[in-house]
Amino acid sequence: MIEIIGPLANPAATTTSGNGEKSVPLQKQLIERLQQAILTGRLPAGSLLPSSRLLAAEMGVSRNTVVIAYEHLAAVGYVVADKKGTRVSPLSSPSARGETRTSSAAPEVAYAARVEQFAATRTHADNTLPLTPGTPALDRFPLAAWRRALERSMERALPVALGYGDPAGEPALRDAIAAHLRMARGVRCEGSQVVITEGAQEALNLCVRLFTNPGDIAWVEDPGYRGAKAAFNLGDLSMLPMPVDPEGIAVPSDAWRAHPPKLIYTSPAHQYPTGAVLSVARRLELIAQARRCGAWLIEDDYDGEFRHTGEPIASMQGLVEDAPVLYVGSFSKTMFPALRIGFVVLPRVIAAHTAVALQEMLRGGHRLEQLALAHFIDSGEFGRHLGRMRRLYRERQQALRDALTMHFAPSQILGGNCGMHLTLRLPPHISDRTLAERALARRLNPRPLSGFALQQREETNGLVIGYGSTSAEQLALAVRVLATLVREMAGESGIRSTTRRAV
Repeated sequence: MIEIIGPLANPAATTTSGNGEKSVPLQKQLIERLQQAILTGRLPAGSLLPSSRLLAAEMGVSRNTVVIAYEHLAAVGYVVADKKGTRVSPLSSPSARGETRTSSAAPEVAYAARVEQFAATRTHADNTLPLTPGTPALDRFPLAAWRRALERSMERALPVALGYGDPAGEPALRDAIAAHLRMARGVRCEGSQVVITEGAQEALNLCVRLFTNPGDIAWVEDPGYRGAKAAFNLGDLSMLPMPVDPEGIAVPSDAWRAHPPKLIYTSPAHQYPTGAVLSVARRLELIAQARRCGAWLIEDDYDGEFRHTGEPIASMQGLVEDAPVLYVGSFSKTMFPALRIGFVVLPRVIAAHTAVALQEMLRGGHRLEQLALAHFIDSGEFGRHLGRMRRLYRERQQALRDALTMHFAPSQILGGNCGMHLTLRLPPHISDRTLAERALARRLNPRPLSGFALQQREETNGLVIGYGSTSAEQLALAVRVLATLVREMAGESGIRSTTRRAV
């Protein structure tokens, strides 16, 4: 038998080897050797194994070790024990039956069609690098205040909060979010309409699961948020890209009749990534047309809290009573991304009708974090943090705009007085993907605008440049590097540089 399964290593008791790793216990070694011998066909089906006494003597182990190994193999189904002894069970794999595999090639994997629709649009670069869009100033987050909120939730909620919670989220947090949205964003809602999710992405996935069937048509801004496209892909929806102009999503006049949608994704307060603000006329038109054809508008309030001039622009959801709007938001930018708390505000009648479905689809979790966030909002810490971040991002956006204006034409710079990024349009001969790669090699992390587009056009060639996590002092130098790279690429293509002056 030892010729078939090989000798066991370290037949003494379990010890620690020289590299700090513990050796494998004898019975575990024996079980694994026997399993492999059976699976590879070295012990064919029907083979009679030695008695526990004989195998123990041959392997130099105690009989109890062999008995435990045989019992384990029998429990899993590798062997069958009867009055005649212990025999190898007949298994379905060709190798276990002693058959020779005809080809060593791995079988072709049949993936779901939706998997093939995803394309790599981002790198796994360090998101702390300068110019990374979508990353807030994490070094300015009030950790001490957040720690106190967590400690308070643990003191008051444990051990009850260690169990499952309400699938729609902690009532305290739902009420706190509703109160904040009513005051700060003009959203018409109560806490019962708020559903807590694992970030904005799960909120989008939930909208797709609740309101669409495979094959339904969904409209998306183009260029636009990749997470919306991912959610629609996962729902097997037919996506129709809608162009974006300075007034936001621009729906062609015949689209409502030719391609009536079930879902429409838009980010009206601050379109991502162009920064356009959806005009009131278009908001009202979207609501009216959506009602007429039975569609739902997903309003992603991306960066809506960070308006740098005047008051934040009110939500589209609150424009009219009972608007067919699913209002989505998260705390990834206003707090920190790792918190993974988002939400969707459902219309009142929908919230009541889908309660049973939500009970089955969701599981309540992150209860301590949710309770801490509720206290963080109710105590005023959240509002004070937002005020500090608005001032900081206002300064950083101006610094970035000034730096870009020194090297590029103002007409190339997109983005309103909101958010944490600006977008720089590039001429066709400067590939935004190549420029982004070269910038990354210089430890800068802007993203190519074309990565946000379903349809590649001249208008979707550019860079999305973040300033949320980049200090004002770093921005001028970083933009100078970008301008140098653009000049180099223009020289390589034999076309005069698009930068305004020498760097």
